[in-house]
This record gives sequence, structure tokens and C-alpha cells, in this order.
Amino acid sequence: MKRLLHILIASAFTVWALIVVGSVQAADFTLKLHHFLGPKAPAHTKMLLPWVNKVEELSKGRVKIDIYPAMSLGGKPPQLIRQVRDGVVDLVWTVNGYTPGLFPRTEVFELPFIHTNDPVATNLAMREMFDENLAEEYRGLKVMFLHVHQGQAIHMVNKVIRKPSDFNGTKMRIPTRTGAWVLEAMGAAPVSMPVPGLPQALSKKVVDGALIPWEIIPPLKLQDMTKYQIEGENMTRFGTTTFQVSMNQGTWDKLPGDLQDAFMQASNKAWVREVGEVWHRTDIGGIGVATKAGNEHITLSAAETAEFKKVLEPVVGRWVKEVSGAGIDGNSLVSKARELVAKYSK
Repeated sequence: MKRLLHILIASAFTVWALIVVGSVQAADFTLKLHHFLGPKAPAHTKMLLPWVNKVEELSKGRVKIDIYPAMSLGGKPPQLIRQVRDGVVDLVWTVNGYTPGLFPRTEVFELPFIHTNDPVATNLAMREMFDENLAEEYRGLKVMFLHVHQGQAIHMVNKVIRKPSDFNGTKMRIPTRTGAWVLEAMGAAPVSMPVPGLPQALSKKVVDGALIPWEIIPPLKLQDMTKYQIEGENMTRFGTTTFQVSMNQGTWDKLPGDLQDAFMQASNKAWVREVGEVWHRTDIGGIGVATKAGNEHITLSAAETAEFKKVLEPVVGRWVKEVSGAGIDGNSLVSKARELVAKYSK
């Protein structure tokens, strides 16, 4: 009897082990997703991880995605697009503006006062415009989804900004060329750098401040390096940054149709809306960290915000002229982007 019991226990253990091993080996495709922020950043914990989990769930375990944050597979943030196009990695999350000139049509959503304060509206507008107006500049990539953050707010080390001319003589960090044009229009000297380099730049006084959303305050500890956080009336921001989660086209082509469907379902309209909500919520959390640390959160009046809008309107014209030289109908893109952002705004 005892021998029989041992045999039964051993058999049960063997079956359990086979099930565990089978589940571990169940993934038909193991993919690498590379990005530039640390594993504690909201983009990692609240957007990329949930999206990866959703893909894996919808694939019924046939897809496994390993996330490599903080450029842990090597290179610098501007190299992410090359890495995914060349197949060094399968997926990336990156800032479009880290590779200036590659995604000029999508830049329309970065322009001041096209995106103002609603990342959900801008995300949905980009999604609606993608196939007809944006897709051709993503050759070699299969875009999972595009998104923006809450928008560029003003962080200053020790100077209050209430009107555009207050920027005269300052050096300000910005990641994109459209953001650089915003700063130039206000009299500041733009300093381009990926966001991981900002804390050192602030501490060494390479820059006097930055245009960046609130959500990045906690992971970079910006509350310890700045005194003032400034935005326009009703959370109005001064442009934004466009991001993409994209897959290598060759990797995409190797996936069977049902697994491609899993990726598309995980990246659907409801998800793009949720991404906008995620960035909005984390932005509110970020400014809370700054004010709790003793920083001053300044909201400009309607009149002050209007002055910024007047000064920054020529940035839109500059962009239209720039892309028109490349054969792109910039005026049409501006009109359509404004129309769709208004359509989806709350």
C-alpha cells in the first residue's frame, strides 16, 4: 500500500512537472521590447507592462514579450528606431523627435495649440489620421500605437515665467525640433537632449529649465532640482511630444494572422484612449509630488495664456513652410489635426 502511494505521488509530480514545463515552453514567439526610461517610470509600469500583459493574454501564451528598460540592450535613445528597423530588437517605445526629420507628418500634433491639454483627444486624432495621412513615414515598421503625453509644461530652476519674454537669455531643455522652435519663438536657447540626461543638465546648470510634462517629476526627482512648475489656463500646454510603440516589419510578417490580431486588439481604440487617461492621471500625480516638496505650481491667467498663443502661432507657419519643402501639404495636416482634436476633446 505504501509503495502504491509512493508511485501515485511520483506520477502526480511527473504530470505536474510536465504541465509546468509545457507552460514555460508554450510561447511560440519571444520578442524583445527596448525603451529608454527606467523600470519605475510610469510609462513602463502603467503603459508598457499592461500592454504586454494584454498581448500575452490574447495570444493565449503563444507570445512572450521581454521588456528591456533604460537602454539596457545598448545604444542611446536616438538609436531605437534604427535598432527596430534593423531587427536588432523586435519592438521599441520611443520619442519620434529623437530622430528629427523621420516622422514629419506626425509632428503636426506636437505643434503649440494643436494639442492643448487632452492626450486622449490627441491620441484618437492621430489614430484616425494614421492610415491616410501618416502611415507612409513608418516604412520598415509596424506601428502598434502612437500617443502623446499631457503636454509641455514649464519647469524652472529659479526663475518665474509669466510671459514669453521672460524666457529671454535662458537655456531650456527640449527633446524635439518643434519644441526647439517653440523656445526660439519665446527668446530661449533650446538644448536638445533625451530625458534621461535632464537631471544632470539641471544640476550642472547646463540648462535653466525644461519643457516637459509633470509625470516625469517623480522618476527623475525634478522636485529637488527646480522651484517652479508653470502651465497655462485650464492645464494648457505649449506643444507636446509624439511617441510610438512599433515592431520590426520582418518580425510582424512572421507572425501568423491570429497573433497579429492579438497585437491589434491589444492596441485598439479603447487602448489608445486608456493610454491618454494613463498619462493624464500620472501627470496629476507628478505635480502633486512637486507641490508636496514645496515647489510652486503656477497657473497662468487667460490673458497670460493668450499672449503665449499669439507669440507661438508663427511656429505653426514655420512648420508648414518646412514640410512643404518636402512635398507635404502642411496646411491640410494642420486643419485636419485641429478638426479631429476638437472632435475628440471632452
